[in-house]
Amino acid sequence: MRIGVLTGGGDVPGLNPCIKAIVNRAAENGWEVFGFRRGWAGPLNINPDDDSDRDAWLEPLTPQSVRTIDRTGGTVLHTSRTNPVKTREKDLPGFLTGKYKFGKSGTVDCTDHVLAVMAHLGIDTLIPIGGDDTLSYAAHLSKSGFPVVAVPKTMDNDVHGTDYCIGFSTAVSRSVEFINALRTPTGSHERVAVIELFGRNSGETALMAGYLADADRVLIAESPFEIERLAKLVADDRQRNPSRYAVVVISEGAQMLGGDVVESGEADAYGHRKLGGIGEMTSEALKQLTGIDMISQRLAYLMRAGPPDALDRLVASSYGNLAVQQLEQGVNGVMMALSDGKYTTVPIDSCIKGEKRVDVAELYDAENYRPRISHVMGKPMFLY
Repeated sequence: MRIGVLTGGGDVPGLNPCIKAIVNRAAENGWEVFGFRRGWAGPLNINPDDDSDRDAWLEPLTPQSVRTIDRTGGTVLHTSRTNPVKTREKDLPGFLTGKYKFGKSGTVDCTDHVLAVMAHLGIDTLIPIGGDDTLSYAAHLSKSGFPVVAVPKTMDNDVHGTDYCIGFSTAVSRSVEFINALRTPTGSHERVAVIELFGRNSGETALMAGYLADADRVLIAESPFEIERLAKLVADDRQRNPSRYAVVVISEGAQMLGGDVVESGEADAYGHRKLGGIGEMTSEALKQLTGIDMISQRLAYLMRAGPPDALDRLVASSYGNLAVQQLEQGVNGVMMALSDGKYTTVPIDSCIKGEKRVDVAELYDAENYRPRISHVMGKPMFLY
C-alpha cells in the first residue's frame, strides 16, 4: 500500500508525532508513505506530465527520516489553507491555466485534478491531518470515492464529532503559563491585563485557560459581553486584589453586545478573514470607562509555538496508530476520535455535520463573565 499524508490549516504542536506514528506503523506492514507538502496545495500543484518540480510538493517518509520529528512542534510537511474544491484563480497552478473556467464565484473545483494526481502517484489512500476546513475537503474526496482516513487537529478543539483534537492541551498549557507570567507586570503597575487568545468560533481554549489560570473575567465567542458591566466588574476585581490588578482573558472571536467580530484582510479559501483586535478594542474601552491603565496582550502564535506537551504527544501518536490500524482492517471514510475518554472512529463527514461550541448553560456564567463548572460528574476530561 502507498499512503499519502498531509497537514492543513494552522499548525499545532502534535502534528509531527502523529506523522511519525503513521510512518512507523505503516513501515511495519511494508507500506510506503509519502508526505504532501503545504496541505492540499501539495496535490493541487503536482503536474502529472512534469516531474521537475515534484520534490517541492512531495517527499517520501521513512522511519529514518521521521526519527526525531516528534521532539519539535509545528509540521515538517508545512501547511496552507488551500481548498481544491474552491480554488481561486491566483492559487491555480500555471500548468492548469485554461483547463478550468472561472464563473461568478471566482473559484473552480479541481477535485478531478487531485484524483488524477493520486492515480498518477499510485497513492492508495490519504491520511489528512487538519481542522474542520481541511477535513471538509477530505470528506469531499471520500464522497468522491477516494479512500480517506482523517485525523482531527485544532488548538480550538472545535472539530465536530470528537471530544479532543490534537493541539488543544498544549495551547491551553501555553496560555495558562503566559497568563500567569503577565501577572508580574500587571501587578507591578497596578493595571488590568486584557489577554487575547486564539479562538474563532469556539471559546473553549479561552474558557479552559482562564479557568485554570484563575483569571478574574473570561470572555468567550459564544456569549456577547456588555462593556459597561465588564468595566464595573473589572474595577471591583482590581480593588479587591491586595496587589491592585485584574486579569481578563478574551477569545479573539468574542463580541461586544451589539458589535461585530473584529476581523480584517481578505478571506481565505474557506471564507475566513483574519481575526484579532477585540482585546485591544476592549482594553481601550475599559480604560475610558474606568480610568485604569491597561496592558493589552495578544498571545497569538505563542499558543501554538514549541513542542507538544505529554497529552498532545499521546493523543497524536495514538491517532496516527489508529489511522493505520483502520487501513490494516480495510476501513476508510472515517475520522479518528475520542469519545467519553475512549479512542474510536466516526464517519468522516462528522466534521461537517454540526458545530462544536461551549455549552454556556453548563460551563459559563454569562452574567459575570467567568467560567462556572456546574457539574463535573459524568463529564469527559475536558468537560465537554
